[in-house]
Parts: sequence; structure tokens; C-alpha cells
Amino acid sequence: MPHSTDAQRPVDPHRQGELPLVRPDLDELQSRLAAARATHDRMHSLLDAVLNIGGDLDLEQVLRHIVEAAVVLADAEYGALGVIGEGQRLSRFLTVGIGEELAKKIGPLPSGHGILGELIRHPKPLRLTDLTTHPSSYGFPEHHPPMRAFLGVPIRVRGEVFGNLYLTEKRGGARFDAEDQAMLSMLAVAAGVAIDNARLYDESRRRERWLEALGEITRTLLSGAGTGEVLDLIVRRSGELADAESVAVFLPDTATGELTAAVAQGVGADQLVGSVVPRDGSLAGLAACTGEPAVTTDLAADPRAYAARTDNSATGPAVAVPLRSDAHTRGSLRLCRTVDREPFSDSDVRLISGFAEQAALALELDRGRRESEQADALRERDRIGQDLHDLAIQRLFATGMTLQSVGRLIDRPAAAARVARAVDDLDETIKIIRSTIFGLRTSADPREAAGLRRRILDVVGAAGETLGFSPALRMEGPVDTDVPPTTAEHLLAVLTEALSNVARHAHARRVDVALTVADETVLGVTDDGVGLASGTPGGGLANIRSRAELLGGSLHLKAPEEGGTCLVWRVPLLRE
Repeated sequence: MPHSTDAQRPVDPHRQGELPLVRPDLDELQSRLAAARATHDRMHSLLDAVLNIGGDLDLEQVLRHIVEAAVVLADAEYGALGVIGEGQRLSRFLTVGIGEELAKKIGPLPSGHGILGELIRHPKPLRLTDLTTHPSSYGFPEHHPPMRAFLGVPIRVRGEVFGNLYLTEKRGGARFDAEDQAMLSMLAVAAGVAIDNARLYDESRRRERWLEALGEITRTLLSGAGTGEVLDLIVRRSGELADAESVAVFLPDTATGELTAAVAQGVGADQLVGSVVPRDGSLAGLAACTGEPAVTTDLAADPRAYAARTDNSATGPAVAVPLRSDAHTRGSLRLCRTVDREPFSDSDVRLISGFAEQAALALELDRGRRESEQADALRERDRIGQDLHDLAIQRLFATGMTLQSVGRLIDRPAAAARVARAVDDLDETIKIIRSTIFGLRTSADPREAAGLRRRILDVVGAAGETLGFSPALRMEGPVDTDVPPTTAEHLLAVLTEALSNVARHAHARRVDVALTVADETVLGVTDDGVGLASGTPGGGLANIRSRAELLGGSLHLKAPEEGGTCLVWRVPLLRE
């Protein structure tokens, strides 16, 4: 029986049990080395990206660097970062890979529907081979480039979802893999820290600017500036710092309780100044009543808008904050942006509220200062009145008695008549001085019992806050004693309307108010503004004219040679 050669070969006892030698596959080894090198390079790129985004403190630049780093790390064609705002919608959307021209053709940026909304509703990594087959796919607008491969991860800041990173279309037509997802998740963690640092830095810088504005307001008050000038400064600086297109200060009317826009700047300011809103049901009134901020994302659709509904006003996001000092609220500060702007953030509201509270405190200190000055003025008026009564009237009365006794000794009728007329003039002068003394003393009375002089002073003083300067006031004759109550009420309404018209339309730098009471009551209001508009006077002027005609008087409007307008309201002095 033949035997094989192997069977005949002797067996080496030292080689028994040894496995056969396996030669390594060089191609597989090189592939593993290349993968390790690629992973090392990607980790190095991730580290560079983390250092890059962490070294910048400008929030806009940080967000832009995050998207650019994500695109590079995952080798994607398109990337985006969506910031989640009110109502779980995207308030900002930064893109990489889509040029400006293509973006214009595509149209408005997404707000959070479809796949983007899926990641908002379920904030966890999402990786898709073909996003068009996902049940939440919303489709693409016209001109949008085709996209299939998708990778998204949430960005958390202090445990809360700040936004999401979105990547589409891995270069070369490949799919996003688990390593891409891990890289992007690690980048999102670093991004959350960088965003938090940038936001804290941005808020500290903004707080510093708000404090500088408060210092400017305080210095202005200490320099002796009027309330109107300070309100203008508050409105201007708050609008600049909050990046608002329209700002107004609403102050309460002590008689009606409603709020009036005393000062406004920005879009629609001319229509806003002097407008009235109720305390109940308006955005400004809600802030004044509750002492808490009132916020809306769309003032045009908000029933609390009231004074904002004009054709050329800012009717987008708005916030109203109380002007509050201690437990008292003096009014509110309202800021509005246009419809295409982002809403006021919680940080914005906190800074604006703090600014308004400090501004209200400064105004309260200014009010206390003015009340102290008014008390000094009232004491001086009492002293003047006492001196007039004790010195001037007594001397005039003595002089009249002397002339009256001398008149009986004069033989010439003409001379005696002249002396008698002098005595009559002295009597009339005494009456005028007594009326003046009465007016000086009643100016210190409570508002409910105040005479016409005091009420006129109140109207002129209130107009000064709206005008930004104090009108000049001159009163002659027995204002408190001879003007009937009915005429007085009409006169106050006419003065209020006339000064309001000047504040809204004249753009004046000076206003003179003159009231003369003799055989008739004559009120004059003269300004150096733009003058009368062409056409028939209407609205407020028609109301002023009707009040004059109701009392048997008249209204005359003049245009002085030096410019401006002179309103003369004249009614007979009827006794009631």
C-alpha cells in the first residue's frame, strides 16, 4: 500500500502544537493607520475650534465661529445655528454655505417648522440619511438647494436649550456617521460655555452703559435743568441703549387718572406726544398700575397698544416699565421696535427696568427740590403780601385821605376835580393791590380750594414739562375776584388747549402767556414757532373759538412779524 511522502517524513518533536505563521495584510494596516491619523487630525481640529470660539467675547462672532467650525469638523456643505426664542420658534438663524444672492432668492429665514422644529421639540441629536423621508419634513422653498443627509445637535447653556446646530450634505455624497455626531456633540458642549461667557460679558458691558446714562441724568438734574429736559434725556438715552425705534414717557393726570405721553422720540413721535391712554387696558397703564414690566412681541396686534396705532409708528416688539420710586409709581416708560426686529429679551427688560427705576428716583429728588423752592417762593409771597398790606396800602390810604381833605379847601373847580380824580385813582390802586395780595395768598391753598391764579399756574407748569421749558406768564387785574366761575372754567380749558397745540405743532422755543382782567377778560398766548398752517383752523382752534362765542367773545389769530403765532381770546367780564 503506497504511502504519502508526508507520512514518511519524520516529525520534529519540538514543532508539535505550533500554529502556522499568518502574514499581516499591509493594506488593512495602512487603512487603520490612516483612520487613526484622521481621528487625531479631527480631534486636533476640534481642539482648535474650541479654543477659537472660547477666545472671543462678542456674541455674534461666537455664534458665527461655532457654525463655521461645525461645517469644517463634519466636512459638510451647509451649516446653520438656530437660536430659540419666544413660543419655541427660531428668533435668529445663522447660515454657512448659502451666499447672499441665493439667500435673497430663498426668502425669509425659517422660524422652526419641519425638521428644524423636530429638534426644537425633542432636543437630542438627530442623524438622518434622507431628511425628505422623515415624517416631520416640511419641504423646501423655491430656489433652496437640495438637501438629504442631515445631522443636528442641541446647544445647552446652563442646562437650558439655547439653540441647535444643523448640518446637511456631507461632502462627496457620504453619510454623517457616529463619529461626526460625537464631534458635533462635543463642539456643542464647548459652544454652550462660550455662548454663556459672551452673554455675561455683553450684559456687563450693557449694564455699564446704562449706568453711564444714569450718571448723565443725575448730573443734568444737579445742574438745575428742568423736568422736561431731563425727560427728553431719559427718552433719548434709553432708546439708544435698548436699540428701540420709538420711546415715550407716560405721566398720570391727577384729575382724570389717565396717562399722557409727556415726551416722545423716534418713529411717530409727533403723533405720540400728547396722546392719552387709559390706566386700565393699555400697555403703559399696566406697567404703571402693577409696578411690573409689560411686554408684547407684536404691538400692532396687541389690544393694549392704544396710542401706538398710527400709520408711521413702531408697532413691533414693545415693553413698558414703571417709573417707580419706593412704593409710588409716577408713570411708565414705553419702548417699541419695528415689526422686523427681534423681541426684547429678559436681559433687555431687566436693564430697562433698573434704568427706569433709577431715573424715577432722580425725578422724585428733582420734584422734592422744586417743591422746596416753591415753598420758599410761597413764603416770599406771604412776606410781600404782608408788606404790601402793612406799608403800601396804609400809605396810599393815608395819602388819599389827605388829598380828600385838601380838596375841600380848593376854590378852583378844575383843580378840585383833578384832586378828586387822583383820590379815585388811589382807591382803584388799593383795590388792585388787595386783589394781588389775595392772589399771592391763595396760591398756597390746596388745589381743591385754589383760586384762578393758582390754577393758571398749574396749567402753565404742566405745559412746561411737555414743552421742555417754562412759558413766561403775566397776570394783571383782579383775576381771582372778578372772573366768574363759568368764564374761569372756559379760560382754563382754552389755555390748556392753546399750550397743547404749541407743544404738538409749533416747535417753539419760547411761549408768552398774558391774562388781563379789566372791563373784559383777555387771554393771549404767543409763541415763536413755525406759525399758522394754511387753511381753516380746525380741531382745537375751532373749540377755542366756540368757547369764546358761547360767552359773547371772540378769537383772533395773528402772525407777528418776527414769526410764530399770537392767539388772543377775548370775552366780556360778565357778573354772575
